[in-house]
This record gives sequence, structure tokens and C-alpha cells, in this order.
Amino acid sequence: MTTLAIIPAFNEARAIGQVVSDIPDILVDEVVVVNNASTDATEARARAAGATVVREEQQGYGHACLRGIEYAKTRRPDVLVFLDGDYSDHPDEMPRLVDPIAADQADFVVGSRIRGEAEPGALLPQAQAGNRLACTLMKQIWGAEYTDLGPFRAIRFRDLQALDMQDKTFGWTIEMQIKAAEAGLRVDEVPVSYRRGIGPSKITGTLSGTVKASAKILWTIGRMAATTHQRAPRLQERVDRFREARPASEVLD
Repeated sequence: MTTLAIIPAFNEARAIGQVVSDIPDILVDEVVVVNNASTDATEARARAAGATVVREEQQGYGHACLRGIEYAKTRRPDVLVFLDGDYSDHPDEMPRLVDPIAADQADFVVGSRIRGEAEPGALLPQAQAGNRLACTLMKQIWGAEYTDLGPFRAIRFRDLQALDMQDKTFGWTIEMQIKAAEAGLRVDEVPVSYRRGIGPSKITGTLSGTVKASAKILWTIGRMAATTHQRAPRLQERVDRFREARPASEVLD
């Protein structure tokens, strides 16, 4: 089983080398840092740590993740792992996310900071409140049992392609979780540790970032709830089609 790790990074020069270095070599075949219009030494330090670097000049978390997926299509991995570039996630815990997929017990695994051990001050109150609300709504609307929208996650590449991800900013993580539920993927959630990231938080650490992220997440839930009955059968058909193809990553729409 081949695994590729994707790290979206915007001005993470202080942390990115440590993030890349802590990823278990025995588990991951390639680490890809998506330089999301950084103005510091993120790219140089990622390369120095041994990562492949691709660029996405349009800022936005979803933009960076989509660029990473485009690169992954040239490598055809079995599993993609996403994690943040500020060293808030614990890269050495990656086996917790990948092992259930390797054992064919799950297709999509979310690392839950709520169920795991978060360093005091790492998961701010506004983030915790937003998580609770979003997860409550996902359970009520889709029956999905999530506790977190954590960025540390792993998914079969063929299934991720089938989900046809679209969001380019703050709605990326919840779009993936909703579509995974709609598509009938086997979803698991495992506890992961979380610490204060190196450098200032770019989203929940600021009032404007919190407002923007919360508004986008709620808008995404509302929009997707209104269209779920039309989208879910299509996603289920796409998952079946991608799984039947050999190799799955070569399937074209």
C-alpha cells in the first residue's frame, strides 16, 4: 500500500521542517508540501527536510488541498493523508489514521482532537464550539457520527477522487466529511493529540478568521443539506465506478 502525505502550507517556515521530519518514513512514500503563496522560506525549508514542493498561488486551504490532489494523480497512491504545516498535529501518530485503512476496516479516518489529548490552549473555545455545532448538525441531517472537523485525516485516494471535492477555502474539511457520509464510505474516527502550533493561528486564533470560517462552515452545511438527495446517489455511483476501475486513479469523469 502506497501512502502520500499532503501538507498545505502558508508561511510555515518556522515549523514545516519539523513537520516533515516527524512523518514516519516507513509509512509514507512521499511527503508533498503545497506552498500556498507563502512569502517566507516555507518552500526552501520544506525541500531541505526532504519534501516534494508544489505551488498554489491562489490562497485558500481548499485551493492548496486540491492542488495536492492534482499532484497525487501523477503518483497514484492508495492512501492520502492530510495534516497541517504548523506542527499542531503530531505527525508521528499517523499510523493511527492509516492502519484502519490498511486493515480494510475503514475508507476514511478522521483524527479527533476532541477525543484525543489537546494541549491547554491549543484548541480554542471558539473552535470547540464550532466543532460541536457542526458535528451536531451533521448527525441530525446525515446521521454521521463525528466529534471533530480535524485537519489530520486519511482517505483512500480512489474514494477521495470519487467525492469530487469542490470547496476552495474554509469549507473543505466539512465538505469531505458530509460527502463521505452521503457516499456510504466506511468512516472511522480515532483520537489524536494536538498542541499549540508554531506561529500565530491563521484561522481560529483571530476574530476575523473565526467569523469567516464559521460562516463558511454553516453555509456549506445549509447548501449541502438542501441538495443531499440529488447528490448522494451520484456520489455512491461514482464510488462504485472508481472502485471497479484498475487502477482507480486512472478513472476520468
